[in-house]
Amino acid sequence: MGKTLAFEEPIVKLREKITELEQFTKDSEVDLSDEIETLKTRLKNLEEDIYGNMETWDRVQVARHQYRPTTLDYIEALFEDFIQLHGDRTFGDDAAIVGGIASFNSLPITIIGHQRGKDTKENVKRNFGMPHPEGYRKALRLMKQAEKFNRPIICFIDTKGAYPGKAAEERGQSEAIARNLVEMAGLTVPVISIVIGEGGSGGALALGVANHIHMLEHSTYSVISPEGAASILWKDASLSKQAAEAMRITAPHLKEMGIIDEIIPEILGGAHRNPKEQASRIGEAIHRSLDELTRLSKDELIQNRYDKFREIGVFAE
Repeated sequence: MGKTLAFEEPIVKLREKITELEQFTKDSEVDLSDEIETLKTRLKNLEEDIYGNMETWDRVQVARHQYRPTTLDYIEALFEDFIQLHGDRTFGDDAAIVGGIASFNSLPITIIGHQRGKDTKENVKRNFGMPHPEGYRKALRLMKQAEKFNRPIICFIDTKGAYPGKAAEERGQSEAIARNLVEMAGLTVPVISIVIGEGGSGGALALGVANHIHMLEHSTYSVISPEGAASILWKDASLSKQAAEAMRITAPHLKEMGIIDEIIPEILGGAHRNPKEQASRIGEAIHRSLDELTRLSKDELIQNRYDKFREIGVFAE
């Protein structure tokens, strides 16, 4: 499960009390089964209350959970015959973005996604899920390949943002992201993007110009991290909780504003509590999207994508 988040502490303490009583009953002749059942009922109600009324910052913490399922976890659970492809054919291979070809319910598809690590060693290898420009160029190469062979594209978004280092800027980070935005807008195959964790800034949007955009219930999608926004607005990163509230970065907020198409419900407590069941829920959403989008012609797919983004936001003359 990983670390306990602050808002989960009452749940953890009650679970520990139940375990303690169960062990005491097992080691002695005292029957505490009624008390244990009462506590289990109280635990169920407490979980439903806490997880059902999560604040924005609580959702941010769940989206960042160390053991939250990643792109490769979902690929293993959802797709068959996955073949990972590497390199951008220009500079190198970026481990922060993974991609390749696979089949989904016997339909050939292309999968692309951000990939972070679950421990220090893997995070260093994956650059903490923050891609360099070669990662985005690899993604674009796979998208154009998918278009050539008429394969739908499924993107998993999970990054704090594109890597802002000097080397990345020297190799054209901004151009690589902008190129993806332009090219994705004109792809003639269905594109489905799913935010599975954090969706940060242009680093996320470079995989987010899609016909359908879905979000897991406790994921986030924003132009900047709450800490970054707080640093800019109030010169104090410790006000990140207030910034998160003001930015409206959670799935319910974004669905209300028409930025995403569907919220995929999460397992009670977060996707990390049952990755297999969470993958099944994502699979259902992918199936619905593919069923709808594969009926559209190439021109209709492009128009659908164009109309979707033109309708986001409001303006006043």
